[in-house]
Amino acid sequence: MKWERIPLQIPLNVGQERIVFVDKNVRVGFPPSLSGKLRIQSSGGSVYLSASEPFPSTRLQLQDVENGEAILLDISAVEGKSVREPVQVVYTGEVSSVSTNDNAKVSGSSNKAGHSSSSRESADKAERPSPVSSVPVPVLLTRYAAQSLYAPLRTVEPVPGIGAVSLKLPSPITTLFPSEPIVAVPLAGWRLNNFSVIALQIRNTSSGKVILDPRRLQGKFVSATFQHRWLGNAGTPEDTTVAYLVIDGQPESAFLPEPVLPAKPVKSTSRGVTK
Repeated sequence: MKWERIPLQIPLNVGQERIVFVDKNVRVGFPPSLSGKLRIQSSGGSVYLSASEPFPSTRLQLQDVENGEAILLDISAVEGKSVREPVQVVYTGEVSSVSTNDNAKVSGSSNKAGHSSSSRESADKAERPSPVSSVPVPVLLTRYAAQSLYAPLRTVEPVPGIGAVSLKLPSPITTLFPSEPIVAVPLAGWRLNNFSVIALQIRNTSSGKVILDPRRLQGKFVSATFQHRWLGNAGTPEDTTVAYLVIDGQPESAFLPEPVLPAKPVKSTSRGVTK
């Protein structure tokens, strides 16, 4: 199928996985109406779709993490036993017809070696050096984290080279704000070069307003940014916000270790003996 800014129609059979080869590193956005009805996995430029029940045509958005461009898919699911062929999305050249017994075949303007123009463009893109940003890495990471948590998927500014971080932090973290009645819970993390940003949900547990002062943070952080500058009383909509902490190196090394509570002594029960 050729992407020409017209949503691509992708029919599915219930219980049968169908692969869409987009040849781009994409993130997938889908509406809440598909929750529990569609399983989506994205890896290495391929998107794997598997429906667990029928549903009408619904719009998916695939966003290229390199340049932010969006590809739209209109997917639907029905009961059926016919085998759905994989789908190859192309962006230039011509698309050959595909029979039901053949694998999906795509032809661009080929050279003598049989390589299509789309293949050459993919190779050229892979060899092209990533643009050098003048924005400091901590700023890039903080902005990306805030957009990923709060902004619509289509508006997230792509950052070449950024990747998710597997968090190995305690939950909750009690040593971050030891002087304040605040509970901190890790949400997500991203890494670029040697820096990482950790997004933490922080919540006020007291009946008073808390002003967030980064100087009171305990740990080794390059920068700290709060989504909001203060927390409202516990139990109000304003009692929770997000902190973005940028770290140089491994995230777990930046936080103070959690205190180890002493083990409670076991009470020995002795029975008296009557003579």
